[in-house]
Amino acid sequence: MLDDEVRAQVLTALLVTQRHSWDQGLTAAVLDESGTAAPLRVLLDDAVARQLPDGRLAELDPLCSVNGGAVGEFVDLVAGRTGDEGLAAAAARQRAWLLSGAPRAGDGTLFHLVEGRQVWADTVYMAVPFLAATGAAVAALDQLDGHRTRLRDPDTGLWAARWDEDAGTFADPRAWGTGNGWVVAGLARTVRWLPGRRGVEVATEVRGLLDVVLPLRRPDGLLGDVLDDPASRSDPTVAAMFAWAALTGAGEGWLPAHCADVGCELLAAAVARLDPSGRVSGASAAPHFDRPGHSPEAQAFLLLADAAERRWRREHRRG
Repeated sequence: MLDDEVRAQVLTALLVTQRHSWDQGLTAAVLDESGTAAPLRVLLDDAVARQLPDGRLAELDPLCSVNGGAVGEFVDLVAGRTGDEGLAAAAARQRAWLLSGAPRAGDGTLFHLVEGRQVWADTVYMAVPFLAATGAAVAALDQLDGHRTRLRDPDTGLWAARWDEDAGTFADPRAWGTGNGWVVAGLARTVRWLPGRRGVEVATEVRGLLDVVLPLRRPDGLLGDVLDDPASRSDPTVAAMFAWAALTGAGEGWLPAHCADVGCELLAAAVARLDPSGRVSGASAAPHFDRPGHSPEAQAFLLLADAAERRWRREHRRG
């Protein structure tokens, strides 16, 4: 667990870093978790101000197709809390883009970019929770199924990074740690929005991915940039992503309690990578994620996992 001073450093490093649309979604999650309503509203107003005419929220890169959904979840959430019609309309435009406007394969599976007809693991985080949160449960599960069919290896259970729809083969077959992290974190966000058997289905997917990934932990307690390649570097972002999913599932009761212990271990390994400025060092570096460095994703998931750990410990003591 972080102390208050270090937590403030990590948050400051996140807030002063240049961020893309999906990072705005992660930052919104951090601010919502911490209960800081005023800064969250400022962020969401800015996401709406930067909404493209086709509905993509906070999007500064017109090649990105689905990433605005990450912040859309919080635009919709705060619209519901406040009754703000402007936020509600903006969330509806983002929803319509994902449901019908965005480029997609013949079976409806979303392409990650406007150009290129590629299916990416990242999209599971960007689109599935937002669709589930806004009542499009069937569409959310359809996206999970389309991405899973193309990207998840039936033998290992790991997810490849990218699929080329036209070539009918992988554009990037690696079990990229961050890509698998987007999947597990996106699905962990989704469970809360899907009651009954649908939620159980998604929770089972999270448990299955944890079960195949956790044995791949490194001696330093982290997970790899490429999960099943011991020669690849360790990446604390991936550890924080899986820590958050494990602690969230245990805290919400849809994962076994022992998953919290694993989440705490992963979080501690990621915290050990903090530098004196509060930055997570050795992460896949933004903006190209092709070398070790720093990223908003690493900052945000560390804070989210820390919050989930604190919540778990409070509930555990109460129990």
